[in-house]
Amino acid sequence: MIPFDYQRAASAAEATGLARDGATFIAGGTNLLDLMKLEVMAPSRLVDINRLDLGGIEDTTGGGLRIGALVRNSDLAGDPRVRSSYPVLARALLAGASGQLRNKATTGGNLLQRTRCYYFYDTAMPCNKREPGSGCQAIGGATRLHAIFGTSDHCIATHPSDMAVAMRALDASIEIEDSAGNRRSVAISEFYRLPGTTPHIETVLKPGELITAVLLPPPGGTRQAYRKVRDRASYAFALVSVAGVVEMADGRMKRVALAFGGVGPQPWRNAEVEALLEGKAPSAELFEQAAGLLVAKARTQAGNAFKVPLLQRVLSATLNELTKG
Repeated sequence: MIPFDYQRAASAAEATGLARDGATFIAGGTNLLDLMKLEVMAPSRLVDINRLDLGGIEDTTGGGLRIGALVRNSDLAGDPRVRSSYPVLARALLAGASGQLRNKATTGGNLLQRTRCYYFYDTAMPCNKREPGSGCQAIGGATRLHAIFGTSDHCIATHPSDMAVAMRALDASIEIEDSAGNRRSVAISEFYRLPGTTPHIETVLKPGELITAVLLPPPGGTRQAYRKVRDRASYAFALVSVAGVVEMADGRMKRVALAFGGVGPQPWRNAEVEALLEGKAPSAELFEQAAGLLVAKARTQAGNAFKVPLLQRVLSATLNELTKG
């Protein structure tokens, strides 16, 4: 591991002030420390933010929730309000990692975890995300975990978070604070950047900015579900996952929100699929049509082409779960 400075921040203002010249925030460190050991990341300074007052879960005046960036994944999954009103989020969190990791991992850190691409982790291999302009060894390589949507000729990596997939389906927004104490809110749909020609720029965060909270809108009278397909039953990243939120009225799908994991460089949504479903009565034929529309623009590699039929089956099963009864 390359030497680095370590400083504890007592306030958000101090933390953002220290976060310059190659510095990185650390909270749970469940992803960052692995990357530092492998020298995939080599920050000049770690700014410990665990003393900041960002650990609470609060009801908002509109009926939603404000989740502090330092809320641990286990605490978020176990919160009675999350379990009753946002079960898709609780299920995604519990599917995400081992209990030990959930006890350390934070809400903000989960959103910012890096890809698990084999080539990103191997510093002997070229990787545009790790070293811009060096190339993408994954293209034409081992691609079982890689993306089929939103890719470019420079990167085909996936975003690994289960939590972020559920939050995308819930239309969450992310509260961000800069070094001047100014706060802004960014919809999760706008937070992540597609790789394009700059896959190393993963989010809209500016240097020194700190995630302070995640805001969830009121759930309304929705049905929610999360399905994850992986290579083993626990402690494995999604091959494909689906987070679904559906509001039913008079036997029809009044509102539909579907987010997909394991298939894109960010939690993936498809507005055309949702529009196709909304206002219609559920049926096997309709779900098959939606699944076909979802994968129509998939861009596969030899190693991940299996994700196309797999994703179609998981979507249909999720929609059946959400609309039955």
